[in-house]
Amino acid sequence: MLKRRSIHGIGVGLCDPSNPKKGAAVIVYANALSSTAKSKLKKSKRKSTSHLYLKDKSGVPIRIVKSTSFHKNGNVDIPRFRRRIRPVIAGYSIGTPNVSGTAGLIITDTRGKNRYVLSNNHVLVNENTGRCSKTLQPGGADGGTVNKDRIGEMHRFVRLSKRRNNYLDAATAKPLRRSLLKPSYAVFGTVPGHLRSYRIGDQFRKVGRTTGITKGTVESIHTDIRVGYGQYGGLGTITFKNQSVIRGKQPVSLSGDSGSVWLTRRGNLAAAVNYAGSADGLLSISYPVEWFMQVFNTRVALPGRKGRKVQASRPAHSRNYLFTQPLPPELLRSIRTTAGNRCTSDNAKKV
Repeated sequence: MLKRRSIHGIGVGLCDPSNPKKGAAVIVYANALSSTAKSKLKKSKRKSTSHLYLKDKSGVPIRIVKSTSFHKNGNVDIPRFRRRIRPVIAGYSIGTPNVSGTAGLIITDTRGKNRYVLSNNHVLVNENTGRCSKTLQPGGADGGTVNKDRIGEMHRFVRLSKRRNNYLDAATAKPLRRSLLKPSYAVFGTVPGHLRSYRIGDQFRKVGRTTGITKGTVESIHTDIRVGYGQYGGLGTITFKNQSVIRGKQPVSLSGDSGSVWLTRRGNLAAAVNYAGSADGLLSISYPVEWFMQVFNTRVALPGRKGRKVQASRPAHSRNYLFTQPLPPELLRSIRTTAGNRCTSDNAKKV
């Protein structure tokens, strides 16, 4: 279905979000309703054309949601979260000399020794390659310069593929000094851990470099998505498998929000990593933060010299399609991280 230009994603969501007891449905994100769908809609005498409910021959409910195509987030100006901040915390502008995204989370290795910034490949990486990529805060699109604002360099990333299915748009940055990063999240404070699994209908909140403080609800999971990367790395439009679509009543994912991390409304647990969105910003394309932790072998960093060890909250529900799942071992082994080339140490003291 994703080969059709008018269809941008297909996944699992609720048949009727206002009445979860009606159960699940296949969710199709499309430009507009097909002629067949329109005729069925006319027969059903529904007034709204933003959602359409159908059933295929097997009786499986299908909900068609009108949507624009999905694109990685780029750069748009906003004052509050694009300023310089030291030490660096999650929610603020970060990037390279040419790009600004969002510092999604401050994380650490499993021993609690080193700290890193969690964000996206297209925020921290030099054109999807292992070439030296200096990390600036704020990012270059917000006035950050190598001479004054360099805080570190890209450490590891998952290479995006034009031919194979993708699962994460992910990268880490390593600071020049550990003290440059503070385990805190703008506005919301300490993040005590992360979810291993979340479900359709869960409500999240986050801070992004562009949209600021926002709220959203998980509309669908297990969603296959086509995302446009334009000229970045020569990728064009590529496919992601089993993603989450999070909907806001106001824009939640605009240019510059890439890398921002969704938190639970209660408990501030990290849940999902945003990396793309619809043109109007109402839909966030994200993946479970648990996948990031699995692939990079990391955890949420906490205050203190090493930070106490935090256990991920909520176990995975392996047999319940309403919940996201950790990456299975075979798939996890196939997703490898690539180390970035070391950058020269010039200007390293001017941070």
